[in-house]
Amino acid sequence: MKIASELQDLIVEHARREAPNECCGLVALRNGAAHTVHELPNMTPSPFRFTLDSPEFARLLMDIEDAGDWYAIYHSHTRSAPVPSQTDITFGVAWPGVEWLIVGIAGERPELRSYLIDEQGAVTEAGVA
Repeated sequence: MKIASELQDLIVEHARREAPNECCGLVALRNGAAHTVHELPNMTPSPFRFTLDSPEFARLLMDIEDAGDWYAIYHSHTRSAPVPSQTDITFGVAWPGVEWLIVGIAGERPELRSYLIDEQGAVTEAGVA
């Protein structure tokens, strides 16, 4: 995923603001490049999980798709590396083709990494540029 540093900063700020709980949101993509970051409420605030089941999430997905764009789902790991947990993988198998952008804020510097999770739970790093 190509994502400008300004958009990366928005995601990092969101993660820091929600810490110690995980944050979540959507990134609107056009031709593989991010153009908008949309913060969403974590419906189950926790340092270990996130839930996107909000009215804003459903509306935003429709708006992004109606605009002819695609999306990535982002969330934070506040206490671990930005690598999909088993919880992330279990959730991600229902969303094949969607990139999962994870921001880790546990270390000295925030780190963003992106992954694809297929229907069998195989994880492939997609890269962030």
